[in-house]
Order: sequence, then structure tokens, then C-alpha cells
Amino acid sequence: MERIAVGLAALGRPAYLNLGQDLPEVRDVPSMRAATHAVLDAAYAAGVRWVDVARSYGRSEEFLGSWLADRGHQDVTVSSKWGYRYVAGWRVDADVHEVKEHTLPRFREQWAQTQESLAGHVDLYQVHSLTVDSPLFTDRALVDALAELSADGVEVGFSTSGPGQADALRRAFELESGGQPVFSSVQSTWNLLEQSAGPALAEARAAGKRVLVKETLANGRLVAEAPEAVRRIAREHRTGPDAVAVAAVLGQGWAPVAVLGPSSPGQLAENLAAVGLALSGQDWDALGELREDPREYWAHRSHLGWS
Repeated sequence: MERIAVGLAALGRPAYLNLGQDLPEVRDVPSMRAATHAVLDAAYAAGVRWVDVARSYGRSEEFLGSWLADRGHQDVTVSSKWGYRYVAGWRVDADVHEVKEHTLPRFREQWAQTQESLAGHVDLYQVHSLTVDSPLFTDRALVDALAELSADGVEVGFSTSGPGQADALRRAFELESGGQPVFSSVQSTWNLLEQSAGPALAEARAAGKRVLVKETLANGRLVAEAPEAVRRIAREHRTGPDAVAVAAVLGQGWAPVAVLGPSSPGQLAENLAAVGLALSGQDWDALGELREDPREYWAHRSHLGWS
């Protein structure tokens, strides 16, 4: 379980762009807080000790902070992200749910907000969805501020999105402040449909960087719309398609931490069936054929509806 993290993207707010969610019928703040705590309790009982949140995941930091305070757990690794602001006002039908801004003022503002909810608990703070066109790359003051956070004992990393993940990843790891690398961790999308970042992630791992993988189920597509090869392999192993998809992530030679995004304890249990699932050579051959062109993958993702 040391290579499993639970992400709260689908639980910290009433809507997300996931297929096949298992959320409460009523999605007010108390109900979503209770659902979050239930998933966290189940994850902790199963041996998971990593939770991933973000400023833009609605109240995810608040929900996690209250759970940590209520349970008193001191052995949970917490990662969060800054750079997006949640603007949906707890509405499922909002026209815009989050707004991106990679600037020094936004970093300082959101780091202060994160500390309010998770004071003393944040182990890793990440730039949310870094792309090659981000102003961060030319903002020396922001880069130096991130390096200062690292010097204060908080690991600094970044996440990536979009068809240019590999380029953003390699460029980010070249950033230095005071002659030292700024980033020591990356969280990228990699799944059976979107495998393009794999070689760059392998390079990062070989260079000693921490690697996390998000969107392991392709926002639910690998379950709700599972390709026949995934469904067949799941049947043969007497498990679910989600377990096959997560096992494919855990089976990568660059040994990533897989960030799961369950919306209920039941979904978490189905995801965790991946631990110990041994895929055969024939399985790997079939799964390797599922990759999509990254531009098509991200275009499809951009049209998923928030619900």
C-alpha cells in the first residue's frame, strides 16, 4: 500500500468530470464531508497512508484537515496543489468550476490558505497542471519562492496535464534556484489510454525524482467505458476493470505512486484489488494496444461534463 494514494478531487466539491461516480444523493457540504471521511477511514484501515488534495478541489483540504484532527493520525503523508482556484460556489451546474493562475501572488495566497486547513501536515506542495506555456518558467521571483518553501522543509513538485506533458516535465526539472533543482516530484497523467508521458517519467525516476500518477482510470472511462481487452482481462482475473487499470500503473518499471480517486468506500475496495494483481505477458501485450493519440485523448477529456 506504500505505492497507493487517495485523491479527493471527486469528494471535495459536488461535481467533477468523472464517469461512474458513487456520490451521496444529497451533495451539500455536510454530506460530502461525511463521504470524504468514510473514504479516508476505509483507506486508512486498508493501509493507505497518502492523501492528495488541491486548493481547487473545493473543500478537500478542509475535509482532510478535519479528518486528521478528529482521528489524530500522525502517519499520513499529505500532498496538495496550488495554481487553480475553485469558483463554482458549490454548484453542479456552474459554467466555470476552476480558474488557473501561476503567479507569485496566487502562490502566496494559496499557500497561506493551505496552511489554515492543513497546518503542519503538508509534506508535498505542487504546482497544479504545469504546462510548457506557464508563466512560471520565466518568473524568477516565483521560482525562488518555491525554492524557499523547499528550504523550509516542504517538498516542492508539480503536476502536468495535456498532450505536452513530457515537454513540461523535462523543462520543469531543469529549473534551478541558487544552483539547486527547484522540483523533486512530479504528478502526471498516465493510464492505459494516455501513455505518452511514460518515457519522461521513467527518466525522472532514474534521476531520483518522486513520481506520482493521476487519472489512473482516465476519469472513469476505463471503468464505465472499459475497452473489451480490459473487461476480458478483468473477467479472467475475477476482478473489475478498475483493478486492471490500476495494476497497469503499478506495473510500470518506473515505480510510480498511483493516485486513486474513489467517491465511495466501495469504489476504493474495487480499486485496491489491483494490489497484488499479477498481469501476464499476454495481458500486457493486449493492454499496450489501448493507447490513444495524446491529442485525441485530451480533446476527449476536455469534453467530459461536470456532474
